[in-house]
Amino acid sequence: MASGLIDRIATWLRAEAHGALESVEERALLAKQHLRDAELELLQKRARLDALGAEETRVREAARRLGGELARLDQDVALALGAGKGELARFALRRLLGGRKEQTAFEAEAAQLAGARERLAALLAEQEAELARLRTATRGLLARSERIHGSDVAMASALVTDEEIELELLRRSSAREDAR
Repeated sequence: MASGLIDRIATWLRAEAHGALESVEERALLAKQHLRDAELELLQKRARLDALGAEETRVREAARRLGGELARLDQDVALALGAGKGELARFALRRLLGGRKEQTAFEAEAAQLAGARERLAALLAEQEAELARLRTATRGLLARSERIHGSDVAMASALVTDEEIELELLRRSSAREDAR
């Protein structure tokens, strides 16, 4: 009867220890997955930040090239007016005014891209700091998991086997009989 009770208690202790270990291991695995997801998201945001910077550079370069063309068109208008060629001046003015609108659109797009890049850079800096905190917390959880796993192994080895319990009961019974 006593050995059955001890067997149940030992089994219950093993089950509790394994349940606690599985819970900690599951949390550790979830923490690792969250860390990988956060790192992946930051990599995507860095790539987006680089793409925004490249797009902004492309738009500013297009605006600069257009500015050179507009300067030439302005000279063409002045030359045509100076030569009394009204029709040619109108043609050059039409291209000049259209180009100025296009240049204004380029500059607005570049400003919008710069704003988006700055907002994303600020968000990225915040999230990188959060990732550093998450890495630290994950390392701590993994270390605790390892310590608990190590203590679970120690606990499992500390738990006695059924044979050891039986031998101890026999010794005590024998000692009681000898004492009588």
